[in-house]
Amino acid sequence: MKLALFADVHANRHALDACLAHAERAGAERHAFLGDLVGYGAEPGAVIQRVRALCGSGAMAVKGNHDAYASSLLVSGKKTLGHASVAWTQRQLSLDEREFLAGLPMTHAESSFLLVHASADAPGSWRYVETPELAAASLDAAMHPPIGSEKVRHVFGGHVHSQTLFFRGGAGKLMPFAPTPGVPIPVPRHRLWLATVGSVGQPRDGRIDAMYAIFDDNAEQLTFHRVPYDVQGAMAAIRATELPAFFADRLEYGR
Repeated sequence: MKLALFADVHANRHALDACLAHAERAGAERHAFLGDLVGYGAEPGAVIQRVRALCGSGAMAVKGNHDAYASSLLVSGKKTLGHASVAWTQRQLSLDEREFLAGLPMTHAESSFLLVHASADAPGSWRYVETPELAAASLDAAMHPPIGSEKVRHVFGGHVHSQTLFFRGGAGKLMPFAPTPGVPIPVPRHRLWLATVGSVGQPRDGRIDAMYAIFDDNAEQLTFHRVPYDVQGAMAAIRATELPAFFADRLEYGR
């Protein structure tokens, strides 16, 4: 099975549509969404409806921090950019859409893999998995109940808005690996692997192309992808709302 892995869509319908089309051409047979469907972008409702339809056809989805914020009560008195994004997003969503976000699980384990937005050892703390030490803590938690099981060999997440692969070899230490887009990487089950698949809707590595990955469990390969999309269209959609212009500007620079 080829599993397409999407994280941090952030209400960017233009980027999501481009990644879904790319995944279809690449032969993806199933989809997984690793949190943060909403936040920052202009089309949260459209993104939720697209993901809900895919979930009805067998896709998987877990909750991200922005999904949790959008489906919770706002804390009054805060005037940050993040608060403005949450407040605006909540006003756009129907009760049904907010309930969908609220009902998403924090993790999902299946076969040899576990899906999580941030770190499996404390999913609700929204910890950024950016170092071998933090990756090891997440991977260790994924291999034991109640989060996962000893069958888990691959952990897939997002949250950090960049693409990185960590692997644990015979010495026990996790090592980071910077993938090359479009080049399949062997991820055999005799080792343990943790990947952050990057952000569909808000890349932050200095490049503007959307990110996602495909896991081929039969071939035991993981391929990271970068996908061009209509960045100007996504920016214009944000500028047509009451969202801060900063959220549009950052798409142009990938920051």
